[in-house]
Amino acid sequence: MRVATGVLGAVLIVVAMGCPQASGGPGAGGPGGPMPMANPEIGRPQYLNPGTESGIPGYTNAVRLGNTITIAGQVALDDQGHVVGAGDLAAQARQAFANLSHVLQIAGSIPEEVLRLNVYVVNLKPGDWDIIRREGAAFFPQRNPPAGTVLGVQSLPRDSLLIALDATAVVRAMFRPRR
Repeated sequence: MRVATGVLGAVLIVVAMGCPQASGGPGAGGPGGPMPMANPEIGRPQYLNPGTESGIPGYTNAVRLGNTITIAGQVALDDQGHVVGAGDLAAQARQAFANLSHVLQIAGSIPEEVLRLNVYVVNLKPGDWDIIRREGAAFFPQRNPPAGTVLGVQSLPRDSLLIALDATAVVRAMFRPRR
């Protein structure tokens, strides 16, 4: 069975915790007790589309809910929407990491607070990971980098793009010293 052809596809499955259970046990909406309420301190999601980031139409750069930030595929586009480093994985990785860093800053986080990083590479070859690690070294700590996955894909949503990064990060501090 073929799930996606040509364009990177993502499937998000959300499991609702505390849904009514057939047994009616604790946390169920039946005889075992009321359904748990959502945490009122989390609030509503913030959809972040920085004006300086030229993204691909139809998707949100990042969503922040409470202290968690989910960042969508950051690619090698400059602020005018042009591909940076066509055909050059190192140049594109550098730009994608810079875009990721910028979105993290807008969302109130920093690269050191990225918990998970997924890397999607068009026609992934064994040596590509070394290139990506070298370019990402300026953004992530050498010791204890984020958990993540590297996936080879057939293509990305725009021609000439070779790499996309998505991430999950946290906000650990309300105020940060200036850099």
